[in-house]
Amino acid sequence: MSLRLDALSFALDEVGPDGRWTHADGVLTGRAGPGQDLFVPPSGDSLDPASDAPRLLGAVGEGDFRLVARVRPGLVSAGDAGALYLHVADREWAKLCLEHSADLPTVCTVVTQGHSDDANAFVVEEGVCWLRLSRTGSAYAFHASADGETWTFVRVFTLGTEEERAAARAGFLVQSPTGEGCGAVFDRIAFLAGGVEDPRDGR
Repeated sequence: MSLRLDALSFALDEVGPDGRWTHADGVLTGRAGPGQDLFVPPSGDSLDPASDAPRLLGAVGEGDFRLVARVRPGLVSAGDAGALYLHVADREWAKLCLEHSADLPTVCTVVTQGHSDDANAFVVEEGVCWLRLSRTGSAYAFHASADGETWTFVRVFTLGTEEERAAARAGFLVQSPTGEGCGAVFDRIAFLAGGVEDPRDGR
């Protein structure tokens, strides 16, 4: 399945399990099934994820960019989340999640370079949050915001080679690693040219 969103300059293709993705009036919805997640345990012997999660991805092309969306996931079970997702290579990917962690809606990040790490940033009281994925040169940055205007720095990192970054894909992910499924709503979606001058200044 392929979707075209007015806010994006590229088509989005479904990757992984069926996410029941729909799009209407600027609102994107998707759903993960029971036990669906994308994570390679850092202590595991295998380089393959134990599971997979629904993703909707498109080629962002060369150059700096910002992908922005507001996410409202239905957070019930531990690990339920809606996320922005970046795919650079098979074992070089990252996600910025609004996730059910310690029974609270929490901004969380995972960066995978062979194996995954996992880090919590901060709690979001309302269970809805703006997320931003940006690329500036060879650096990617994650930010989150309560209003889509003032941004809180979450993480900066790099992934892949120059050739792999040129072929990077980005988009959306829904997961439910321990639960019976999770739906997420993404709106206020935007894809903007140019990265961020200083990832720590909140702009």
